[in-house]
Amino acid sequence: MKNVKILDFSVGGINHPLINIHCIIHKSNKLKLIVDKKEIELIDNEEVGTNFVDKLLQNKEYIEYKYKALIPKDAKKLILYEVIGKKEVLVLKEKVDINRRVMNGIMFKLKNITRKVRRLPKTMTKTFMLLWKRHHFLVPPRLWGQYFKSFFGHISDSNIYEKFIDPLDQSSYLEWVYINKKQNEKRIDDLKKLNYKPLISIVVPVYNVKEKLLSECIDSVLRQTYDNFELCLADDCSTLEETKRCLMKYEKKDKRIKVIFREKNGHISAATNSAISISSGEFIGLLDNDDVLSKHALYEVVKVLNDDKNIDMIYTDEDKIALNNKRYFPHFKSDFAPDSLLSSNYICHFTVLRKSIVEELGGFRSEYDGSQDYDMFLRFTEKTDRIYHIPKILYHWRMIEGSTSNDASSKNYAYLAGKKALEDAFKRRNISAKVNLIGMPQMYEIEYLYDKEPKISIIIPTKDKVKILSRCIESIYEKTNYKNYEIIVVNNNSSNEETFQYLNKCVKDKRNFTYFDLNCEFNYSYINNEAVKRAKGEYIVLLNNDTEVISGDWLSKMVGYAMQKHIGCVGAKLLYPTKTIQHCGVVLGCAGIAAHAFIGSGLDNYGYFGKLVAVHDWGAVTAACLMIKKSKFLEVDGLDERLKVAYNDVDLNMKLLDKGYYNIVIPSVVLFHYESISRGNDFSKENKARFVSEVKYMTNKWGKEKLIDKFYNNNLSNYFPYYLDREKTEIQKNIGDVDE
Repeated sequence: MKNVKILDFSVGGINHPLINIHCIIHKSNKLKLIVDKKEIELIDNEEVGTNFVDKLLQNKEYIEYKYKALIPKDAKKLILYEVIGKKEVLVLKEKVDINRRVMNGIMFKLKNITRKVRRLPKTMTKTFMLLWKRHHFLVPPRLWGQYFKSFFGHISDSNIYEKFIDPLDQSSYLEWVYINKKQNEKRIDDLKKLNYKPLISIVVPVYNVKEKLLSECIDSVLRQTYDNFELCLADDCSTLEETKRCLMKYEKKDKRIKVIFREKNGHISAATNSAISISSGEFIGLLDNDDVLSKHALYEVVKVLNDDKNIDMIYTDEDKIALNNKRYFPHFKSDFAPDSLLSSNYICHFTVLRKSIVEELGGFRSEYDGSQDYDMFLRFTEKTDRIYHIPKILYHWRMIEGSTSNDASSKNYAYLAGKKALEDAFKRRNISAKVNLIGMPQMYEIEYLYDKEPKISIIIPTKDKVKILSRCIESIYEKTNYKNYEIIVVNNNSSNEETFQYLNKCVKDKRNFTYFDLNCEFNYSYINNEAVKRAKGEYIVLLNNDTEVISGDWLSKMVGYAMQKHIGCVGAKLLYPTKTIQHCGVVLGCAGIAAHAFIGSGLDNYGYFGKLVAVHDWGAVTAACLMIKKSKFLEVDGLDERLKVAYNDVDLNMKLLDKGYYNIVIPSVVLFHYESISRGNDFSKENKARFVSEVKYMTNKWGKEKLIDKFYNNNLSNYFPYYLDREKTEIQKNIGDVDE
């Protein structure tokens, strides 16, 4: 076969027409697309593999590829060529006017509807079985939206609702990048409006990097739209001649480039310090010698500094690129989160630091090589809280064999250096803590240590349902290895005699167990507030009666975090009986007021960048299992009694955030949660009006600004946590691009 073989070709869409080409092509050839006499970029977003090609051609010189291209909405005609050396061979001509796209769209919709109708009976059966298994049809209202999305997603033969994109799916992410790139090209950066134009020194330690990658790195700095920068490169005694040759070439090319050649190899910290020593900027930006900056990176940084000159540290979102410049694994980060930083170096790239503070700290420390940036960030954030996060992908981290970006476990010494940096940080901060390595590379869990167990009061509201309550209480006494606690059961309107028999038996047989009757209209906030008044403990646990303890160390871990001055609420990972995730953090402002993240995920799921395995800061945690220091609970006047059932825990978390505290989840603390079994569904007729009024109350009380979660990136969906929203056009400008 001399020419490309087209396996599938389609064009569709009205406002954003998209061409899809599935083909077999020789490795040395490429495709060229002309639309209305203008060449259009093709994205080779997926190399399918060679199995099909081998069967068809028995020739491994050919590869199977899928291409995409976004064309103008007024396009009328396209021509596709195969480029063989300098020769262009016609592959096909097609009309792509709106009439054809509409007909294609109608045919696609008809096929899609037919497929959905066929899948409907099977999907309905599975859904009813799932709802019975998890909830006995008593589905809490906050889960309704998620189940509807999941239901329609499965009908569409997809695990996610069709309006959402998994950011870690490379093909989908590239489509999102490509569409947003077109939007980004419309942006006009008005540099004249920048009154403050500080010199920024980009510092780059260099060692034995191939000329191609080093050139791409340097070129990405030279094409910055903000031009008041200097590029300081320190060669760490490279033995690769092409590395030195490349540095000398660029040093002559631009007067803003400074190069220092070290006489002795000192590794990355020493080389970075050498680069800093020749810098003159007010700020330094950290760049690795094979990575790439988006062309607007420095402009975006300086724009932030024009709003506030006192900011000392700025970091951005990032993704990864392979050697062929394909982009992968976008990391849409949170605003500054101190406990997330203690779990991993989530800040990473691109980071700009005030030089005077770096010098005050003595620069980078060689004993922490491998995690030298992590060590610097831990020390730097002890000196200042003037930290700003730009939620835009402005850095592209190169994925090469043996790189930490490609496989964090490939540099185990970096993992251990990070542990050492954390241990040193706790020593500086006079905090007694143990740093534990966990299953996910480059992730840590902190175990806070204490000499004496403070008293903990566990508060459990209940109404009858003795089997449920007894399972909860027995699991506490059987599995908890913490000793200094009391259990307070609030008996609200129970009427079954067996309930009172069980409670009285517990008072007689179990240590530190009490209960009291509170016969009034059910008001979760009022019930718990009354129990807190009676609690003798220094720390409070709000616990649902439909939970079951799994982790024996749950109280000892939770109280260690709750003791920390900056922490408000401490939450746990809660599982459905099916051992899938029910709760591991709440996103504020998502799906209305708030939404649980990662619902239905399996226990083997790490979550988005480790959020299901390591401690992170969250907007809120559920009161189904929540620990808080009693004095902090009282400081914010406890639970708002105007919120009788819904969102009282979210409101408590938000009040603590408003006071400057942080809320966290410990994923290694695990309980079962048989959600809403004892109280039932919020959408019964008598409760619906109350639920709607509480949603309205929360919206009026906090307003839209307070319901924006600073620990959740605004590039991500406001409806489906940790997915990308295809139609979220207001943030389409937030994407940097390696090919800009």
